[in-house]
Amino acid sequence: MKTMCRLCFAVIAITLWWSSVPVVEAQAPIRIGATLAQTGVYATLGQNQFRGYQLCVKHVNEKGGVLGRRLELVSYDDRSEPATGARIYEKLVTHDKIDVILGPYSSPITEAVADVSEKHRMPMVAPTAAARSIYTKGRKFVFGMLPPAEGRLEGLLDLAARNGLKTVAVINVDDLARRAGAQGTIDLAKNKGLQVVFAAAYPLKSIDFSAILTTVRAANPDVLVGSTRFDDAVAITRQMKTSNVNPRMYGLTVGVDSIKFYEALGRDAEFVYGVTPWLPELVDVRAGGLIPIAREYPGAREFVESYRREFPGADLTYHAAAGYGGCEILVNAIRRAGSLDSGKLRDVILKLDRNTVFGRFGVDRTGAPIAHKDLMFQWQDGKKVIVWPEELATGKPRFPTPPWNQRP
Repeated sequence: MKTMCRLCFAVIAITLWWSSVPVVEAQAPIRIGATLAQTGVYATLGQNQFRGYQLCVKHVNEKGGVLGRRLELVSYDDRSEPATGARIYEKLVTHDKIDVILGPYSSPITEAVADVSEKHRMPMVAPTAAARSIYTKGRKFVFGMLPPAEGRLEGLLDLAARNGLKTVAVINVDDLARRAGAQGTIDLAKNKGLQVVFAAAYPLKSIDFSAILTTVRAANPDVLVGSTRFDDAVAITRQMKTSNVNPRMYGLTVGVDSIKFYEALGRDAEFVYGVTPWLPELVDVRAGGLIPIAREYPGAREFVESYRREFPGADLTYHAAAGYGGCEILVNAIRRAGSLDSGKLRDVILKLDRNTVFGRFGVDRTGAPIAHKDLMFQWQDGKKVIVWPEELATGKPRFPTPPWNQRP
């Protein structure tokens, strides 16, 4: 009889144990589809965004998943090619049967992929798509996070005007986002009373900038701005020294915030201005009380620490934080909707006004981002010092930039 009771107790205990196992382990995972450039011209920063996605998925799963289910990231390399990205997203939806999607890296690839998202009525948070034109075509299922490309260099032009500078030269990569950025910079410069003395675009895979820099030198602008990628940001700066181009201020959009920029150029990176929507330095200066980090960037400190543990030696740029933040927005939308229904998710995302690791998220009725603001920084003694806007500045600009032959 005692043996029988012990057996009954064992059966009951096993039954209770199985019933207490979290549902997250019993149900199929929620599958998130995405492409990220791992090769090609966008690879450096595409990999950073990918790491942001990976880390977010890991953290969500460690906290029990979403709707009682784990997350699974299904990702492919789009080779930095818009057509390849669109083709793979079609495969993700129709063949891989993913549940939800996140956006690829860059405006050009997002522009192509957004048509797939629209076709299948699947909401897509696009962490690194800054070109405003993506959101002006009547699409209903793409939602941006970055400040518009057209206004990214406002801080540099504001500083230039305050310091009495008069002339500007603008150069840019000939792709969707950088064309938009260059035109926006030209418009902003004129609005601030600055004369644009030269403007030109160069092909996506350019490596020799001697001809365009010769023209810049002849124009002798007070300010040179470039709407760039990482590789050309490094090459242009290096070739400016060779060509003896000496503007009093020199600023670029993409690539300058990467530590690899400074590693590639060494002291030649000093005095260069960069623009970014996020910096790990936001966390590093938290003790100074300059930025309400816990409120405006909740979880940023833990994100930075976790990223450096998870990916030792990997670069940490805003692309990683944007990837993480975009994943946060999707997860929050799923929780609020209580469902994976596309219509419900779209309605939730449209109304969200929320701070993430990356900063504030909010969009207008077209899906265009309206909440996030850029920072302007300058490389000083091997560190990124925030110099604009004034209320967030951690230091003052070193102005003017000395000629190459007068630098220490």
